[in-house]
Amino acid sequence: MTTVGIISCSLIEVEKETAIMNNNKKLKIDHEEQSIRRLRKLGLCGADDSVSPNMLGMICQSYPFVEFGILFRPDKEGEPRYASKEWVQRLGTVAMLSSDKMNLAAHLCGTRVNDALDGNDAFLSTLPSLGFKRVQINATAVNGVDASNLRQSVPTLVSLMEKYKHSLAFIIQKNEETKPLWEGLIQHYDAVFPDNVTMLVDESKGTGTLASSWPSPPKQYNIGYAGGIGPSNIKNVLKQLLEVTSSSDSHFWIDMESSLRSQKNSQDI
Repeated sequence: MTTVGIISCSLIEVEKETAIMNNNKKLKIDHEEQSIRRLRKLGLCGADDSVSPNMLGMICQSYPFVEFGILFRPDKEGEPRYASKEWVQRLGTVAMLSSDKMNLAAHLCGTRVNDALDGNDAFLSTLPSLGFKRVQINATAVNGVDASNLRQSVPTLVSLMEKYKHSLAFIIQKNEETKPLWEGLIQHYDAVFPDNVTMLVDESKGTGTLASSWPSPPKQYNIGYAGGIGPSNIKNVLKQLLEVTSSSDSHFWIDMESSLRSQKNSQDI
């Protein structure tokens, strides 16, 4: 069974168990509608040249809730987790032929983030035509980013978000290191966040360390959860997330990366 298949079975099991629990408590909840409303996407990050774009296209046809995260960092392009330009072009072709069932997110790292924070949208402008619908800003040192002036970058980033409000949604990686950035955005937008701005809670900063707890979603914006989530623990994590989001009407999604990697012939794939 594929990784996505395993995760899908876990989703079904959690939904069944939660439905039974709700029925036992005699709660008048439309469970199917509730699940659709709260669990927005399943993010699988790090697809690269080791996997066929056509296979990803087939996965999306069967599992349209899946979102593939593609890491962009120029100094690592073509290495494991970081796809080559040629591969991304092939993926874009598959996405355009998917009848809008393929969800792609560009996870920016390194100079791609620095450029965006400086207001340079030369790379961002190419993404919609390749089928990308969301952009994640990974503004941390471990992702090769100069994070020394994040607070000063808030006005520039706000302008970019406004410019692409009809074509790209923006995800801010939310952790202690990126606090100057996301705190600045919260102060700027106050209680009214644009529809194309959201955040990903990930204290592991993409290193795959499982969080000890998960925060409840805020009222101002939707959030996603990441950090050490994978096929081996997805069922328990989903139960925890359904619990912490039970009193919220907002969407959430989950994202995973490190747990999807494996070794084959001493290569990271």
